[in-house]
Amino acid sequence: MKKSLFLYLFIIAVLMNIFTYMYFSKQASFEKTQLEKSGAKYKDSLTTVTNQLSDANYFSIENNQNAQNYFDTASVKSFASYGKLSQYVKDKLMSGNDDPKGNLYTGQEQIGGQKFIINKVKVLNHRWIIADYSDGNYWGEVLLKYFINADETVSFEIIQSILHQKMTE
Repeated sequence: MKKSLFLYLFIIAVLMNIFTYMYFSKQASFEKTQLEKSGAKYKDSLTTVTNQLSDANYFSIENNQNAQNYFDTASVKSFASYGKLSQYVKDKLMSGNDDPKGNLYTGQEQIGGQKFIINKVKVLNHRWIIADYSDGNYWGEVLLKYFINADETVSFEIIQSILHQKMTE
């Protein structure tokens, strides 16, 4: 009886080891498959986001070789790169926010007690800028033309400004 008990216990132990081995090997292969699927999904998502970012930045001086070449041949040589020039132009435009009547390059007169200031600027190429402005209640965009003068000052010209209707609450 003792021998048959040990035999049954040994058989049960062997079966438990076989089932445990099969369970963990199947679980490992399942997790590997799931990881490969999610990795492919994330790679596709990353490709999609990269393409969307590339499309969004199509109109920017950073991706416009012709606009960059313009500054290589321009008379203003103190700007080592278009990135430095782009930041310089943005800073000059944003410095207009210090005016007590608001930034005059928004193309809008002050409505009420708040002044219009430029919030965000994007240099599109060697001639155009698009900017977002607001006074806290009203929002708008402005398309500007800019010029780098020989004395390294920047002059701006408003092409078009649009003020969005105030949303009713």
